[in-house]
Amino acid sequence: MKKFKATMTALAAGLVLALSVEASNEVQIDGAKVGHWTMDFEAASKLAKEKNVPMMLNFTGSDWCGWCKLMDKGVFAKDEWKKYADKNVVLVTLDFPNDKSIVPEKYVARNKELQRQFAVRGYPTYIVLDSDGETQLGRLGAGRDKTPAEFIKEFKDVTRFSSASVAAYSKKHPGKAKAYKAALAEVRAAQKALRDWISTGPERNPANDKKYEVFKKRITAASEALDKF
Repeated sequence: MKKFKATMTALAAGLVLALSVEASNEVQIDGAKVGHWTMDFEAASKLAKEKNVPMMLNFTGSDWCGWCKLMDKGVFAKDEWKKYADKNVVLVTLDFPNDKSIVPEKYVARNKELQRQFAVRGYPTYIVLDSDGETQLGRLGAGRDKTPAEFIKEFKDVTRFSSASVAAYSKKHPGKAKAYKAALAEVRAAQKALRDWISTGPERNPANDKKYEVFKKRITAASEALDKF
């Protein structure tokens, strides 16, 4: 009897632990909170503006995408990431699951529209937006052995040009503020030009290969100029 009770106690403890882990990784359906995943893009956008922190959109297939599950387990479920996210990022889940009951009907068409808007063609895709909910700061990718520390570094690399970071730099270096903002604007314009061109679906041929190289050279030159600050 004692052995049975001990076994049941262990099973109960394991169940509580599993439920607590599941709850800690739960995705909100409505509303938003810094550092917590939500399906509510509109609430998240409003919160990002209020708190002046960037957003990260997670385009995922939560119940079928292997790479998505690897990142969920290896990065987003870890305390190191959660501690960082709690103060630095508004997290949005844009899910395209096989089980259609996972995503409320009110979000299905909107998710598809955001997928089209950001030209997302694979999962997972992590798009980092500035606090305005519109300006794209960069994209991050998955990795089989990626750690929270590595992902945080990648996130910091793309958010160093967020509105909050630019304001902080300008305040610290007022004499360089105008030139810094101009250099940043050129980087964004060069990146946008390439994204806009790719979104047209250009054919793979020698002429378009040359156009692609021109876009890349412009981005490289703009990035090198910005790195001098």
